[in-house]
Amino acid sequence: MPRLPIQPYLARSCAALLLMLVLLFGGQPAAASLLHLAGPLPADLGVHNGGLAPCPAPAHCSRRDWSTADPAAVLEALLPTVLNLEGVELVDSGGGYLHATATSRLFGFVDDLELFADSEHQTLQARSASRLGDSDLGVNAGRLDRLQQALKAT
Repeated sequence: MPRLPIQPYLARSCAALLLMLVLLFGGQPAAASLLHLAGPLPADLGVHNGGLAPCPAPAHCSRRDWSTADPAAVLEALLPTVLNLEGVELVDSGGGYLHATATSRLFGFVDDLELFADSEHQTLQARSASRLGDSDLGVNAGRLDRLQQALKAT
């Protein structure tokens, strides 16, 4: 069998690799993750006993309560900020409650972001938790920090 010169062989290999990547990821948006490690939908999502669930572990969850005279109005004002966070997709919104997922770019880890307008206690409750893993490397706390900065600006 004759040996192929290296340049045409390399060109064909690169073309084949490019074709595989287009076939695998061509129909997905540019920000699509390499993997999709979603994990199961947490059972503690939503409002229970007048509030959001506490964090099971601070290493992969962050929770805050922000005092405000009109939590429903603040929740509405924060909606554009939430939607502009990287990888965020709105799942549910209404009745003073918001649930969104945030998917990491590289591995596709999914975090759940919840906001609840607690009018009775004049607070906006916020919770961001990873579905998988033992540590989020501060991602959820950082997400709530960005929302808190936006809250201060409104």
